[in-house]
Amino acid sequence: MSATALRVYGGPRARSVLRERGLRAADVRMIAGAAGGPKGLALNPLDRFIFAHWLRDVGQTLHLLGSSIGAWRMACACTQDPDAALVRLAEDYIAQRYEHAPGKPPTPSHVSAVFADTLARTLTPRAAEALSHPTRRLHVFTSRGRGLLARPGQLRTALGYLGAFAANAVHRRAMGSMLERVVFSDAREPMPIALHDYRTRHAELSPRNLAATILASCSIPFWLDAVTGIDGAPSGAYWDGGITDYHLHLNYASLGEGLVLMPHFQPSLVPGWLDKPFSRRHRAGASLDNVVLLVPDASWIARLPRGKLPDRSDFRHHGDDHAARAREWRIALAESERLAEEFAALVQQSHVEAEPLV
Repeated sequence: MSATALRVYGGPRARSVLRERGLRAADVRMIAGAAGGPKGLALNPLDRFIFAHWLRDVGQTLHLLGSSIGAWRMACACTQDPDAALVRLAEDYIAQRYEHAPGKPPTPSHVSAVFADTLARTLTPRAAEALSHPTRRLHVFTSRGRGLLARPGQLRTALGYLGAFAANAVHRRAMGSMLERVVFSDAREPMPIALHDYRTRHAELSPRNLAATILASCSIPFWLDAVTGIDGAPSGAYWDGGITDYHLHLNYASLGEGLVLMPHFQPSLVPGWLDKPFSRRHRAGASLDNVVLLVPDASWIARLPRGKLPDRSDFRHHGDDHAARAREWRIALAESERLAEEFAALVQQSHVEAEPLV
């Protein structure tokens, strides 16, 4: 289906369900939030409608998976007032600014400290309620260093990621020698899909470690410091979940019954951040059979400031003109209300034609 602002893509089984009875809240069993930094702002109004209205009264368990900004979004969705939490997330993201020396970027330690303070103020007080939601179960993806990346250090990190890049170029699984996926899950219920595609470990989320886990999942190498000493987790250095799981290209078909919904930025899923150059790894296969992607239309994106979604390049483009960057991002956020409006109309339909995943 194509709309003015919103396009819908689906795997074969998902398209069959949508064609037969439309997109119903009762059919959704899992929601995934990808990494993507400021791009997540364009999905904020859609997130607010989905979690605070459309799925507010569903009776089935919903598993919410997130990596990097997606993990922060999904954590907000598990609070008692997801609308307020998601509004606050957008405001905090737009307002972020970091001190730095003239002509130099802010230090990773400074960025980490500022972001950690944001999470301490906004997420830590809501951690217990986020992990006791009656129907929602949170799962946060992180990347834990091995070998040279097992401990923080400027030289170790540079050499370690060079090795990870080389290993990944040979085969995605080979990167497991340098980085492993660690999924932190709600202690009440494990994540109900198979994760045999890549080296994986599991840990439990708790009110004590939720903020640190979200910080780790958002800790882009060289932009933020690695997070260490996470309560209840294997020791080591933890980085952005997007390194191993950029767009959460997982075996969703192993879920069994129900659909997986993913508000996303593009009609394809890139497995890991280092997989971006390898288009053959982006292809949809049987593992995405039950996935529904909600994607902004390219022509709608072209009408946003500078013809694109917000992204990290905006920091460089605007430099210290924080007001200009914030103004552009607020325009994009306001325009994104159309995605929510079109989705609200979509879920009223008894028959939806989705495009095939690519």
